[in-house]
Amino acid sequence: MLTCLRHPNCESAHKNKEGVFDRMKVALDKVIEIVTDCKPKGETDIASISVFTGIKEFKMNIETLQENLYFQSKESLSATLEATLERTEDFTDSAYTSHEHRERILELSAQARRELQQLVSVWIQAQSKKTKSVAEELELSVLKISHSLNELKKELHSAATQRAADLLKYHADHVVLKALKLTGVEGNLEGLAEYACKFSEQKEQLVETCRLLRHVSGTEPLEIACVHAEETFQVTGHQIISAAETLTLHPSSKIAKENLDVFCEAWESQISDMSTLLREINDVFEGRRGEKYGYLSLPKLTKNNANLKSLKADKLDSEEKAKIAKLGLKLGLLTSDANCEIEKWENQDNEIVRHGRNMSSVAYSLYLFTRGEGPLKTSQDLIHQLEVFAEEGLKVASSVQAFSKQVTLVCLPGVGGGVTNATLGVYH
Repeated sequence: MLTCLRHPNCESAHKNKEGVFDRMKVALDKVIEIVTDCKPKGETDIASISVFTGIKEFKMNIETLQENLYFQSKESLSATLEATLERTEDFTDSAYTSHEHRERILELSAQARRELQQLVSVWIQAQSKKTKSVAEELELSVLKISHSLNELKKELHSAATQRAADLLKYHADHVVLKALKLTGVEGNLEGLAEYACKFSEQKEQLVETCRLLRHVSGTEPLEIACVHAEETFQVTGHQIISAAETLTLHPSSKIAKENLDVFCEAWESQISDMSTLLREINDVFEGRRGEKYGYLSLPKLTKNNANLKSLKADKLDSEEKAKIAKLGLKLGLLTSDANCEIEKWENQDNEIVRHGRNMSSVAYSLYLFTRGEGPLKTSQDLIHQLEVFAEEGLKVASSVQAFSKQVTLVCLPGVGGGVTNATLGVYH
């Protein structure tokens, strides 16, 4: 945002700013969705079902048939399997899936369809002939299709995780990212075009890989993590390119360089998180619980130690301390900017101003905490203040929405006669 103010006529700087505001809006919408437990119109859970989740539900349905032959219709069972197999097209349609994996996935999908037809045939017989032999044949059909689907899961997991591992290994040194930053510093427009294209391709590969990993993640938390990683790569990738364009056009701009550095750090951090995510997905698939990777700076709760003060936090190394100090400094600067904006408002008793001032105050306390100063002394204090910050943020969002509705009503023809100074003065 500061880059846009410093270079107001730069199109890429405006694009970068709009991207930041868009993510802020998405984040607020997500907070509101979680708090109200209400999804936006048109968004359903069905659309987000992964292949592994679909297979799990299908297997539960066919296993129930052995106890209740009239549990559901044949059409419903067929539709469930077909919908699940259609999602494997994310693998087979991908240009990065190997020929061997693609052929094997298609083969196993076709086999599952054939075995479902056999299962349905035996199912119909079982409904009319309730004999032991038919019941055993039904059980055998269920076992066959379950085995085929398990083999399909193995193939999908192998395809997704191998590709993710290869991609992470290939991009571990961030060659393209570093080259993109260098072209910006040098003001090399030709180099920018070349490396921006390469970086875009890398971004698309990572986005698609996250989508495949979601299908094989195995648990809802890991699915959510995969979706988050996909969105982060998509958004941060665009932001890096626009920030690099701005720096290339203004190579001597310190603000433009710092702006690019921030997004590059976010990208590198997400690459690291993806490596951890891949490890956890493999742990779940192989039947291991997976090691819990907690925050080193926070004490770990145990059943026998309810008192936080009796627990000691693990010590941070110098690199982690430097990272926290840097983030704390950024938080302090943002707090200062927020205070400057708040002071410009004439009506200091306004709800938006009041809640904004509260958020600024909490943010400053968090900043002091990163320096080992201020009123926050323990991790419990930190967590409480973060909760307060979130609550104040929701109140700001609510007040802004109320103001937006008021302005909309005033602007409607024949309703309010247009926006007046008196109306806007309430929120000035």
